[in-house]
Amino acid sequence: MNEATFYELRDTGLISVEGDDAVAFVHAQLTSDVAGLAVPKTQYSGYCSPKGRLLATLLVWRLPDRLFLQLPLALSEGVRTRLAKYVLRAKARLVDAKPGWTLFGASGVDPAMVLPFARASLASPHDVAAAADVAVACMSPGRFLILASAERAPRVRAVLEASAREGSESEWARLDIAAGIPWIDQSTQDEFVPQMVNLDLIGAVSFSKGCYPGQEIVARTHYRGRVKQRMHPIRIPPEAAPSPGDPLYSPLLGIDQASGTLVNIAPNDEGGHDALAVIYTAALRAGTLRLQSVDGPPVALGSLPYALPPEDATDG
Repeated sequence: MNEATFYELRDTGLISVEGDDAVAFVHAQLTSDVAGLAVPKTQYSGYCSPKGRLLATLLVWRLPDRLFLQLPLALSEGVRTRLAKYVLRAKARLVDAKPGWTLFGASGVDPAMVLPFARASLASPHDVAAAADVAVACMSPGRFLILASAERAPRVRAVLEASAREGSESEWARLDIAAGIPWIDQSTQDEFVPQMVNLDLIGAVSFSKGCYPGQEIVARTHYRGRVKQRMHPIRIPPEAAPSPGDPLYSPLLGIDQASGTLVNIAPNDEGGHDALAVIYTAALRAGTLRLQSVDGPPVALGSLPYALPPEDATDG
């Protein structure tokens, strides 16, 4: 997937948070430091239950004139409705932005290809070039997100079509898997504390900000305990039919206790699947993991593009 490719991300939801207190409200609800985020920038974040378990993972877009929350479309309305219950007296309003905006991905491209939409530097991950009706975010070298208003989207698509082939959303999902970026869905809601899916390693958790739902548990995990489960990429063979939430098993823990849980899955070019899975670190060291049962298809371990803390990489 190194050739210039673009993707229209129809299965991705967008929530616009509007009003004078929009930033303060979102800052008080999510795991990341939204108030300290520069303008314009993006930032990964999490939204937790009071028990510190993730209800969603998100990408926050802090733009000069608005704030967007990007997350899987299947979770968008539920998260918007839940957040709206806590607005109370805050001057903030949460709106489904999907009808008015289109989100594109682009990979294998030079910044010059996407910069005409909004001129600025896109030198580093999370840099954003923003104009009134379009914003471009750098996710990694050669990989970008483009957020365009409904009026501007046909023009953005035409420019992308002239320079790149159109890929599938599952291809874009594979790029997120390769980057170690987790996306919670309905089958994995309320299952993981943020550290289990490595949110603390991708700038999505602040341990110095004020309270947010689940903050005490997330902080306790950070300061007092080691994280005994961490997310890793795996490769699943063609004979398997995986789904998010499926268990992994290891001889180390036997038939009665799962050693891991699938988080994100996308088909690969070999007929199998690439995936991210939360796995007990002791089972990772044992090295033999199987899908759905101790006799299920074996999975191959991949490697993360970022390092695990040494104590988590070795702790059982």
